[in-house]
Amino acid sequence: MIKATEGQSLINSTCKTSAINDPNINYDFCTASLQAAPASWCATLQGLGTISIQLTRDNVTDTRCYIKQLMKNRRWDPYTRQCLSDCFELFSDAVSSVEEAMRYYSAKRFDDANVQISSVMDAATTCEDGFEEKGGAVSPLTKRNNDTFQLSAVVLSVMHMVQAGSG
Repeated sequence: MIKATEGQSLINSTCKTSAINDPNINYDFCTASLQAAPASWCATLQGLGTISIQLTRDNVTDTRCYIKQLMKNRRWDPYTRQCLSDCFELFSDAVSSVEEAMRYYSAKRFDDANVQISSVMDAATTCEDGFEEKGGAVSPLTKRNNDTFQLSAVVLSVMHMVQAGSG
């Protein structure tokens, strides 16, 4: 029970620091995301970094599958269909990027991992922006893109703390 309490405390302090230092991170989103992973309750800060990358990988992979399902629906207008196709490509690349980030993080190559996670953030932003370029187009991916962006921001924040020697 003590270990779980320590884990909860680490999650809370990590998310508090992350939310203070990065306006893109919502404290409640951060804590709920990390708490959803059972291993987080007994993880070190370095372990929370691994967990946050895994959560991002799962999110990106699931979003890619979701986009693929959306593309099967014929109700989309040509512009939205093209945006979905673009997003599918972006998230396909993001899956590879987050897997690379995990390898780099495990090897303590934090700068390289940072580049890969930053590209995942860019993919979510670019996907969402594609829909906004045409007035009146509504993105069916807004929540997923926002979650991807925020999970990636959590990864970068935790990596920064680990790199700074907080872990």
